[in-house]
Amino acid sequence: MKFVVWILAIDVLILSGIPYNAWRASGFVPTIRGDGFMSLSLQALLALAPILLGGVLLIGFRVTAKSAMPLVYLVAVAIALIAWDVDLVRVVAASIQGLFVTFDIVFIIFGAILLLNTLEQSGAVSAIRRSFRSISDDRRVQIVIVAWLFGSFIEGAAGFGTPAALVGPLLVALGFPALAAVMIGMLVQSTAVTFGAAGTPIMVGVQGGLNWDVLSGAMTAAGMTIDDYLYAVGLRAAVLHAITGTVMPIVMVMMTTRFFGRKKSWTEGLSIVPFALFGGIAFTVPYVIAAYLLGALVGLAVVTFAAKRGFLLPQDSWDFPPDQEWPSDWVSGMEIKSDDVSVRPMSVWLAWLPYVLVAALLVLTRLPALGIGASLQALGIGWSDILGTGITARTTPLYLPATMLLIVVLCTYFLHRMSWSAMRQAVTDSSRMLLGAGFVLVFTVPMVRVYINSDINAAGLPGMPIAMAEWVAANVGGVWPFFAGVIGALGAFIAGSNTVSNLMFSMFQYGVADKLALSGLMIVALQAVGAAAGNMIAIHNVVAASATVGLLGREGTILRKTILPTIYYLTVLGILGLIAVYVLQVPDPLFPGG
Repeated sequence: MKFVVWILAIDVLILSGIPYNAWRASGFVPTIRGDGFMSLSLQALLALAPILLGGVLLIGFRVTAKSAMPLVYLVAVAIALIAWDVDLVRVVAASIQGLFVTFDIVFIIFGAILLLNTLEQSGAVSAIRRSFRSISDDRRVQIVIVAWLFGSFIEGAAGFGTPAALVGPLLVALGFPALAAVMIGMLVQSTAVTFGAAGTPIMVGVQGGLNWDVLSGAMTAAGMTIDDYLYAVGLRAAVLHAITGTVMPIVMVMMTTRFFGRKKSWTEGLSIVPFALFGGIAFTVPYVIAAYLLGALVGLAVVTFAAKRGFLLPQDSWDFPPDQEWPSDWVSGMEIKSDDVSVRPMSVWLAWLPYVLVAALLVLTRLPALGIGASLQALGIGWSDILGTGITARTTPLYLPATMLLIVVLCTYFLHRMSWSAMRQAVTDSSRMLLGAGFVLVFTVPMVRVYINSDINAAGLPGMPIAMAEWVAANVGGVWPFFAGVIGALGAFIAGSNTVSNLMFSMFQYGVADKLALSGLMIVALQAVGAAAGNMIAIHNVVAASATVGLLGREGTILRKTILPTIYYLTVLGILGLIAVYVLQVPDPLFPGG
């Protein structure tokens, strides 16, 4: 009964607009941080409320993100202002910071859409389709090669949602329904994500998220440097990913046959299991060895070579039903447009050249040794100490994958000898598709930044994401290794980024491990892997991926599908975490006795 009264008190508090500290001072509402389990539960419940609202609207009521996310943003702002007593100026500054991030995402979306539309107008799409048919007409084989391997390579090179932005349109161009293309593109953002953008989630996320002053004493005693520690976290994360992610090509194929096949059957994907497993191993084995770009690159070369020679391919072939039988919610119109463009024949190598150039530019600008990326990042535009809050925002347009995409679009115009009218049509179509995504992201990303920046408040509370994590830590005890990845996924779901999730939660995860006398290295690695899995359900990643294939408004449908492999990933990861900590007792130089 007391719990219900507190819930009603918080409701009245929010509706009345009276700051939380005033209610707390009255003695009616208990001090959240000091009153134990129940008050911590209320704290976590309030922090979770906007996320639950978004999930219920998008998934439960099938409200479009265009309608749902403005409301979710307003609820998050109201809770931050009233319950957390965050200064209004800080909320505004956090929202401005979010708009900077929104620009980056929208810019990437525009580049991806424009590249696809340019290739459609030039005739490259038809040639690319022919190239894959020369390997196999089997859509399941195309999923393994194009989505899993090529997409993972792009993730390793660029990260930050780029695979879904590139793979989705490419699959549509190959004849996939738009809805299937987005689902598959989202699933790519799993195993490769921890080492996306040449290792940014580890090198920036974990490194920036840990308090090295706290770790310094134990590290000195163990003879470890920061680089040694990050390497140890990365190695454990790579092994966890390899075990869990090797079967992801099978998951991707079976989900496609189940939701988009004529027979709606899981079993239609079974005959391709040997080849899909081969594709998984061809990526994850070199992935563990290199843990950056080489896993997907080696796997792409090996599996493509094997597929051309029929190695492990089944006797049967699988395809979607004829496009005239596709339900209306599968398509966006882009599928038909690809075949409607009247173009001259083009050689396969020339058609693929733009994607080769994209990959090359991404690699060249992401390898630290070359220094190109650092130079491009130095030319950014920023706003330090926004409105005097200490919040900083910055964008580096020349370093973003979008710039590489636009450079390739310009090269394609000349390489494919396009007419100006065809190029103008590509720009017009891309700009029109961008408007809807931009509107949604204008609310989604600032909501994320309000969450993250709620850590400085007059109520004396931890940030909203930490509040949720602390509730979990307080209630699971020794089985924390099973839930550590879930916290990472929660951070990625909110922020749409493995890197940001690691920044938010790495030190929290280490602190929980220390309190429970568990291996900090392993728990932080579980955080990194869970955050990668969370990218499959990150709201603004779904919005961005949907926009690239013209499917804005169907985000809830996509989330209902991508939640299944996310649950698989986190469940297996949790079991592996328990085994690693309690059965194998994987060594940790900083852990007593480790």
